[in-house]
Amino acid sequence: MTAVFDRRAIPAGAQESRWTSPGGHDVRRIDWAPVSGKAKGSLLFFPGRGDFYEKYLETLDHWARQGWRVTAADWHGQAGSGRLGKDAVTGHVGDFADWVDDLAALWAEWKAAMPGPHVLAGHSMGGHLVLRATAEGRVDPDGLLLSAPMLGFTASVLPDGAMHLAARVMKALGEPSRPAWKWSEKPGQPPESRAHLLTHDPARYADEMWWREARPELVMGPGSWGWVERAYASMRGLFAPGRLEAVRVPVLILATDNDKLVGYSAIARAAQRLPEVELVRFGKEAHHEILREADPVRGRALAAADAFLARIAGK
Repeated sequence: MTAVFDRRAIPAGAQESRWTSPGGHDVRRIDWAPVSGKAKGSLLFFPGRGDFYEKYLETLDHWARQGWRVTAADWHGQAGSGRLGKDAVTGHVGDFADWVDDLAALWAEWKAAMPGPHVLAGHSMGGHLVLRATAEGRVDPDGLLLSAPMLGFTASVLPDGAMHLAARVMKALGEPSRPAWKWSEKPGQPPESRAHLLTHDPARYADEMWWREARPELVMGPGSWGWVERAYASMRGLFAPGRLEAVRVPVLILATDNDKLVGYSAIARAAQRLPEVELVRFGKEAHHEILREADPVRGRALAAADAFLARIAGK
């Protein structure tokens, strides 16, 4: 009988450590060796804005049990890797290019040390950044696995150019690191509606809250106006002529048209331009965090991911 995975503990086979970025940032990482036998390859995973790798332990461990050498890391300035703003909870960044620089440096070190083939994976903002780094030629994965990649916002009621202009104005009207939206009526607590944006699975959402209590340094609230403006700049840049067409590796995208955070229409447009892509579309049964959804959705997503990884390993 298969043991139930404990989502509230670091697995015995995983090792947490620190990596120092070229900019001197102290970045957390976690590594799994394959559970048994020779590795099929290696997978490097990055979470989304305000995320932390503890939320994905269950999925990362699954891939290790499938025979992959698995690593996940923070983005500097969030989770347990410090802050870039003026308070402990607002998510700020000077430019998304800083994160691409980190990714490129970690990728070079990680790839040299890990058995191939090498797969890059990311959720939401993480998906955006690994796709951007590949499109810019900063990394050279053998495949990309993207969960609800942040390629547009559902909150964008006007074309991205107009929304970007509005964000530039708001950024210029005050301190760029100030929060761009309200967090909650209860200081320090996420809004009650947040769970309904992320997952239909109350137990998996409760796991996130448990980790926030157990490791308070992981807690993050709204993004800053600087983050919002730079997000629009980075997303628009990714849709520049020829940029997506430059991604000459297999890509798997898991996305839902029920997403209330990232825009499905932008994901669909990107999929039309990527040379080698499989888009697995979910509907109302899925919220934003597809890899942390209820078992029927998560099972379908993992089956698609496992089949994709098997194809990469077989090349």
